Amino acid sequence: MGNSASSAIVFIINSLAQLYLLVLLLRFLLPWLGISFNNPISQGILRLTSPLVIPVRRLLPAIGKIDTATLVVAFGIQYLTIFVITLILGRAPSLLPIAITAVVDLVILALRLFVFAIIIRIILSWVGGAAGGYNPAVAIVGAITEPVLRPFRRFIPPLGGIDISPVFAIILLSGAAILISGLKQLPY
Repeated sequence: MGNSASSAIVFIINSLAQLYLLVLLLRFLLPWLGISFNNPISQGILRLTSPLVIPVRRLLPAIGKIDTATLVVAFGIQYLTIFVITLILGRAPSLLPIAITAVVDLVILALRLFVFAIIIRIILSWVGGAAGGYNPAVAIVGAITEPVLRPFRRFIPPLGGIDISPVFAIILLSGAAILISGLKQLPY
């Protein structure tokens, strides 16, 4: 297979897996962040992830607010994605390096989820998405970002009525992702 063809296949596989993993991470965060399961977006997240999570939950029940089944499914998908990508790239897959890289990739993806949510919140504040009536997407974005932004707001006052705490949160989250990416065992 040509280099560009294998690169395209790797890109497609990785992109689709990361999109589904983002949905799984959202499912994992729902109870932690106090997001209502009656929210239409929460319902969609549950519908998309339940076919894989519910069978695993029968074997691994949740521990408090930690949804172990969702974590195991997310790890399994990330592991399988890295395994397939290493095969496509013609490398010999090793179990432990793939497992370590899968965990690191999941942590990085979770950090990126918070960064994306903060950016969405910033854009919504510009276009007035937070104004008016109840919006399920705005409620979820707010629930995801508020625990991250709250500590920054304690130390960084608004400048002229403009909240700049999201900038510092994005810088810190992105720096943490870069730092953690150094723990990867496999470049792909």
